[in-house]
Amino acid sequence: MALYRTVRMTLVLCPLLIAAACVPQTNAPKAGTSAAASPAVADVTGPQPRTATYNCADGGRMTIQNLGSSLRVVGPDGIPEEFAASPANQSSRYQEPATHDAVVIDGREALVMKRGSTPQTCTR
Repeated sequence: MALYRTVRMTLVLCPLLIAAACVPQTNAPKAGTSAAASPAVADVTGPQPRTATYNCADGGRMTIQNLGSSLRVVGPDGIPEEFAASPANQSSRYQEPATHDAVVIDGREALVMKRGSTPQTCTR
């Protein structure tokens, strides 16, 4: 009788334990969400831009916002510049069409080339 009860309880408890193991046990937000955001508050329909601050070799700082097919660069002067991917199908070389200034992103480094000045390396 005791053996029958043990087998029966094992058959009932095993699926319950397996199901409990599949459910996340933390209250940490999932990737791409915040604890305060709810579907009614934040409508995230696509990937959000990535923003990083870079320290440059000349002592200046710049913020680069990666928008996917373009970059928004805010230099020490606070003026934003838009750089389009060049060529359009890649994600590391960007050029400002009017001035031909360019930014090349390579891991944690950005090489900034502006007309009339020496290229400078900036790191995150």
